[in-house]
Amino acid sequence: MTKILIIYTGGTIGMVNDAKTGTLIPFDFEQIQDNVPELARLDYQLSVHSFDPILDSSNMNPEVWAELAELIKEKYDAFDGFVILHGSDTMSFTASALSFMLQNLAKPVILTGSQLPIGEIRTDAKENLITALEIAATKKDGNAMVPEVCIYFDYQLFRGNRSIKYNSEKFEAFASPNYPILAEAGVNLDFYPNYILPIPTKAFQIHTSFNSNIGVLKMYPGITENAVRAITESNAAAIILEAFGSGNTTTAPWFITCLKEAIEANKIILDISQCKGGSVQLGLYETSRKLQKMGILSGSDLTFESAVTKLMYLLGQDLSTAEVKRLLEISIAGEQTN
Repeated sequence: MTKILIIYTGGTIGMVNDAKTGTLIPFDFEQIQDNVPELARLDYQLSVHSFDPILDSSNMNPEVWAELAELIKEKYDAFDGFVILHGSDTMSFTASALSFMLQNLAKPVILTGSQLPIGEIRTDAKENLITALEIAATKKDGNAMVPEVCIYFDYQLFRGNRSIKYNSEKFEAFASPNYPILAEAGVNLDFYPNYILPIPTKAFQIHTSFNSNIGVLKMYPGITENAVRAITESNAAAIILEAFGSGNTTTAPWFITCLKEAIEANKIILDISQCKGGSVQLGLYETSRKLQKMGILSGSDLTFESAVTKLMYLLGQDLSTAEVKRLLEISIAGEQTN
């Protein structure tokens, strides 16, 4: 029988209304089948691991990501797939982080959640959970159909490190602006193998060291020198530069000087676009040519969530600065277009 481990970290999906106070409180996810009786019709052996205490996803951090990775490693041989129930606000960050941490992953790790609690009449929780379990259990020729970290939400399966949460009110909360979906749930569960990572040939392993000492510099018209220097002169080891369009910034002399001084101080600066869709193309316009010449790195079509977690991951490894820079500009887990 197919064995699936459900890992409940927290989030709206595991909440019910307290009859006394009217507020949302977590329920014991060991009693999941009492809340989702449809699970009994699935021919899977389900086990549940609940975090204690459970987390609001706003409190997610690298220590919890490491705990998740260690748990998956511990249970890796005993289960065919893993479904992580998670708050939607930081789900894309967790999915991106795990995609880098879980190397040579040959089994599905599917994150899902909901916009409404599982006890609500119009909840999206049941469909998201049931289909995520089906995806985690699906095999082809004896191998996992989706051997990677993904997010399933509102009938679509996204590569985790390509996903973003773009809507806080609709059931279709997630999108993948720069990469196709991996599967779609309609009358049938349709997979798109051309977009799914291949089964790895090397042994599964995890890397749990993260260095979160990074800064974020978001461009906007009228940004001041003081605001820029607060980031470039901080003790951050690396800076994510959220630029306009295809990687453009102001070319004001003081701004260029700030960036040059940061690079001379051995800081890594990664240029990503504020646009949800599209890619950084340094040198395409005069405004980004200076950035390219001084050593700013291109983030290609990385999402912000993936850029943050990839930087944290690479900085946490025992790598030279040159190697970190090299890996930032290529895909290491399907997170960007080479």
